[in-house]
Amino acid sequence: MPKNSKAVKRELDDDVTESVKDLLSNEDACDDSFKKSSLIVNNHEGEGKECDVEEGGSDGEEEERPAWNSKLQYILAQVGFSVGLGNVWRFPYLCQKNGGGAYLVPYLILLILIGIPLFFLELAVGQRIRRGSIGVWNYISPRLGGIGFASCVVCFFVALYYNVIISWSLFYFSQSFQQPLPWHECPLVKNKTSPYVVPECEKSSATTYYWYREALDISNSISEGGGLNWKMTVCLLVAWSMVCLAMIKGIQSSGKVGTALAPCSHTLVLICFLVRALLLKGSIDGIRHMFTPKLEIMLEAKVWREAATQVFFALGLGFGGVIAFSSYNKRDNNCHFDAVLVSFINFFTSVLATLVVFAVLGFKANIMNSKCVALNTNKIVALLGNGIEESLIPHHINLTQVSQVSAEDYHQMIDIIRGVKEDEYRQLGLESCSIEDELNKAVQGTGLAFIAFTEAMTHFPASPFWSVMFFLMLVNLGLGSMFGTIEGILTPLIDTFKVRKEFLTVGCCVLAFSIGLLFVQRSGNYFVAMFDDYSATLPLLIVVILENVAIAWFYGIDKFFEDLKDMLGFTPYRFYYYMWKFITPILLMVLLCSSFIQLIMTPPSYSAWIQEEAKEKNLHFPPWGIVVCISLVVMAIMPVPVVFGLRYFNIIDENTSGLSTVSYKKGRIIKESARPGEDDDASLIQGKSPSEAPSPMPGNSIYRKQSGSGGPDADTAPNGRYGIGYLMADMPDMPESDL
Repeated sequence: MPKNSKAVKRELDDDVTESVKDLLSNEDACDDSFKKSSLIVNNHEGEGKECDVEEGGSDGEEEERPAWNSKLQYILAQVGFSVGLGNVWRFPYLCQKNGGGAYLVPYLILLILIGIPLFFLELAVGQRIRRGSIGVWNYISPRLGGIGFASCVVCFFVALYYNVIISWSLFYFSQSFQQPLPWHECPLVKNKTSPYVVPECEKSSATTYYWYREALDISNSISEGGGLNWKMTVCLLVAWSMVCLAMIKGIQSSGKVGTALAPCSHTLVLICFLVRALLLKGSIDGIRHMFTPKLEIMLEAKVWREAATQVFFALGLGFGGVIAFSSYNKRDNNCHFDAVLVSFINFFTSVLATLVVFAVLGFKANIMNSKCVALNTNKIVALLGNGIEESLIPHHINLTQVSQVSAEDYHQMIDIIRGVKEDEYRQLGLESCSIEDELNKAVQGTGLAFIAFTEAMTHFPASPFWSVMFFLMLVNLGLGSMFGTIEGILTPLIDTFKVRKEFLTVGCCVLAFSIGLLFVQRSGNYFVAMFDDYSATLPLLIVVILENVAIAWFYGIDKFFEDLKDMLGFTPYRFYYYMWKFITPILLMVLLCSSFIQLIMTPPSYSAWIQEEAKEKNLHFPPWGIVVCISLVVMAIMPVPVVFGLRYFNIIDENTSGLSTVSYKKGRIIKESARPGEDDDASLIQGKSPSEAPSPMPGNSIYRKQSGSGGPDADTAPNGRYGIGYLMADMPDMPESDL
């Protein structure tokens, strides 16, 4: 029977309210009857109690919002998102740079104090509110709704250059089906007399030359554009096409891809590489270097700052992908278990990748050390009788066969020479040829994968096979992270504007590819470094701080704990209460302040490859480059103050947060003005168009879910796939123009 406003008021007895969170969590399939009908009555005081009215049965979750096929599919997708290229080259580089094994200590501490609590928070928020990042933070506090838009902007910036790295991997993958590999040796230039080695390659190395000249064809500075690199342009198009096709059908498609890719790329390939690397000569030297602690470095603030930044990137905190993925979970999913599991899978994957990297670097260091020994032994032979007496050479060392001189023999010779010719030793130009020195020269960033690894692979038996496996792993790792990053863009926009996912996905990928052409010109590598340094780090840190503060202080930590207890069936450890409310925000603020100080004290710069000198040189960004760096930071965080200002000055009504808070239920939103003599608190919401639909925020309104079949009168979403609102009280049909 239809119920009027008075009937609803009598049923509620007092000023009874049901929280929005329960309204959202109790959504049922539109084609089934409901077990319960949820009501919200918000009075002027904003206080009330919850009340449920029992009705028919239901099969559970709403069928309109996609869901994971299984728990395993979801876990693998989250692992695929969190474990990416950074685990292969960024984490090992930071470990090597900041004291080897000593870096693991601050990283593990910050993972426990910052990483896991914030990862758990994002998983819980997404699962509870079941929205993308925009809808989630609009629900928590409309004035902080800009956090969701800032997450989308950061995701977009990261996706722009992250897919470029995937395109580099695709290029190397396509070139790996050759024997010998094209970066095996320096190319020869033929002339009329005799061929000679390309000078740029002769001054550096075959793999370095191939990376900078054959793959990137890099210019000498960021100011020299140099036109598009057509090979990388094609690879970038392929990379975006793969992402677009995988994402166009939603989480089922990306989840299945993640299920297939994760085991191969995250475990099997790394284990195979580790076993093979440990069999190489000198690999133990690299492992020993990794676990040799430099405790004095661990006390530096820079080490802790870089460890914390890596925690954010490793777990994908602030990107919105974590929230987007968890929003498709069942309401009673144990997201605390997921947070701990994925965090430690990520950590151990990073350690496994680091073991592989250091084993390979140990092998490479021994090769480079052997070359150093041979080169300097030839110098000693040339100096015999002309600065070095033959009597200084130990009798058991045969200098007629330089290739037979070992590193130990060489060190014995230079120790004797240094002791006898202490004053003249520097003039002789003899190098120490230390394996430790070679390990300390390890290439950073992308160079670690595309220079160091490729050089090591040239010494592997069946090198094309290992090259194919390695770059296939990089592509898979990159795609797994890209799926989560793109999901962090698409899900909140779809939740907010109710557009078809296919159209939005294609449009987003086409736009990103068009902007991405900036990264495949000859100076593109410098723009990749710029975006990596300035478009994500600071904005990401600010977003994470605001997320933590929004939950702990705006929404209320006690209320959030009640939500978790209702959702999980148990109360989380008190550890998280103090982390979210006090310790984690303080640590994040200290990290933010130190980052600002570093930026002020260190002018923006980048590492340029000088073709004539065949070496890298640190250059400062030109004035327009500094403007771009600042603009990237400002654009990423601008949505936060803009949305806050619009809400604060009531330019946008705080009680109208738009479509991001509207349910996925098929139905219509009906509004009826309060009749004379009735309390406004019992008035039903009058019909509004989707763009005017009120948010489930505090206000004077009643929402009601009523059983129904979602028949022809039900108002569906513009895309025909998602519903636009809750069914309200049964009322006479209204003209379509009034909806």
